[in-house]
Amino acid sequence: TDRMAGLTAAIQRANLVPPPDICPIIQHPAAHPSTPGVHSSSPLHRFTAPSRAHSGLSASRLGYAKEKMSENGPWGKVLTIDTMNPTVKKVEYAVRGPIVQRAVQIEKELREGVKKPFAEVIKANIGDAHAMGQQPITFFRQVLAMCSYPELLNDSSFPEDAKHRARRILQSCGGSSLGAYSASQGIDCVLQDVARYIERRDGGIPCNPENVYLTTGASDGIMTMLKLLVCGEDEGRTGVMISIPQYPLYSAALAELGAVQINYYLNEDKCWSMDLSELKRSLKEARRHCNPRALCIINPGNPTGQVQSRDCIEDVIRFAAKERLLLMADEVYQDNVYAEGCEFHSFKKVLFEMGPEYSDSVELVSFHSTSKCYMGECGFRGGYMEIINMDPEVKAQLNKLVSVRLCPPVPGQALMGLVVNPPQPGEPSYINFIKERSATLSALAEKARLTEEILNTVPGISCNPVQGAMYSFPSISLSKAAIEEAANDQAPDMFYCMRLLEETGICLVPGSGFGQKDGTYHFRMTILPPMDKLKVLLTKVKEFHQRFTNQYS
Repeated sequence: TDRMAGLTAAIQRANLVPPPDICPIIQHPAAHPSTPGVHSSSPLHRFTAPSRAHSGLSASRLGYAKEKMSENGPWGKVLTIDTMNPTVKKVEYAVRGPIVQRAVQIEKELREGVKKPFAEVIKANIGDAHAMGQQPITFFRQVLAMCSYPELLNDSSFPEDAKHRARRILQSCGGSSLGAYSASQGIDCVLQDVARYIERRDGGIPCNPENVYLTTGASDGIMTMLKLLVCGEDEGRTGVMISIPQYPLYSAALAELGAVQINYYLNEDKCWSMDLSELKRSLKEARRHCNPRALCIINPGNPTGQVQSRDCIEDVIRFAAKERLLLMADEVYQDNVYAEGCEFHSFKKVLFEMGPEYSDSVELVSFHSTSKCYMGECGFRGGYMEIINMDPEVKAQLNKLVSVRLCPPVPGQALMGLVVNPPQPGEPSYINFIKERSATLSALAEKARLTEEILNTVPGISCNPVQGAMYSFPSISLSKAAIEEAANDQAPDMFYCMRLLEETGICLVPGSGFGQKDGTYHFRMTILPPMDKLKVLLTKVKEFHQRFTNQYS
């Protein structure tokens, strides 16, 4: 007994769980059959007294224990960096990458009283409108509040049109509760509302609700479609064409799925427009080593802020039809158009206006979200996708795939329904809704203009007009000395942005995180900060660039 007690204590000190063939000889004192008050049926009474064969611990078992103590944990990890899914290790997501992690550390240091040459970190790395101080649309939050807490439907301070929307949504939910699962494709009344919205937006072109899928933000829909697309091995692996610069969701998703990323470059000299000759070049080269099957377009652009012309969209559709490519149209910024002479054209509208030659054959999936535009409701994770000309058998597989996740977040579905079915003329909330929406979009337009104007006053920085979306993607000139300083450690524009963060508290994302032509350098910054902070941000960037240039001249 004394020997066993000593062994137990040694194992506990080593934080070592014994192997199964040792377990029976370890005996908690309270579990001994002779211990008063402990019966054989007790869960503690599961070890037997040691036999003569187990009266000591052999040298081989002592060696086993030492070996296990030296590993990563008592028994060693099943999941290690060497045994994990190798495609996950290839995933990168710049907008929440190392520079953002360092920004979070600096915020913590500031709270702890560490002295810095600035009082706060201004995060301009991500399009998170409400985190930047944008106020939610009152009508949306009123309806969501009543949907979440139906007792508020009896509150006279809520307008009747908001109550009507809340009742309609709740009646479509199981048990009249947002807490119930919905159908996998989405709440029926919201699917109907999305279809009617698309018809209004596109001038009456029909939309079948059965072709609409509610999603967990647009990202969920994009990932789902890529899952359907990706197949093959070696030279038969699926290739997907994505714009460079690109939103890192695409490169991350393709890496995770083991697909081939096919880069096509936007034309910076022509305000980041798409170039048909570049699409042809990219596709021709890709066909030597993979099977290109899809073309992704972001319009308005992220991170580049351009709005593609109708002529450009027609060229892309003809190209996709000729080359038998599925089109994925990321249109989450469709309300964010600021520049004079620019207009948003949905790919679906252009496709159908080009006639049956294209509208009956080109496979198109378009995406929208509650996270951008004038709403900025990122946290609700609401979105939808519409499929056009999908093979019925593939659609059945899509239905199966979305059923695995059960359903998107129901509050996000409800919000998507409000975005596409806002207050109408004559309803009590209409005037305030229009006022709030217009104020938000007008402020964004002014900030887009200011960003371009100030950045273009800085020698060594060149910024295209921010025609739409929520970002600018200016190019920066870096000297040979600055590039060499960064060479051993990080990409030159990462070095630049990290220095900017440490010296000014401004958090931007280097262009290398989005892709760029060799020999060029950029950063992406959102235009979302409040006007007073945006002016501070732009002034600090201007002053920093001048200091940085002088230091490495």
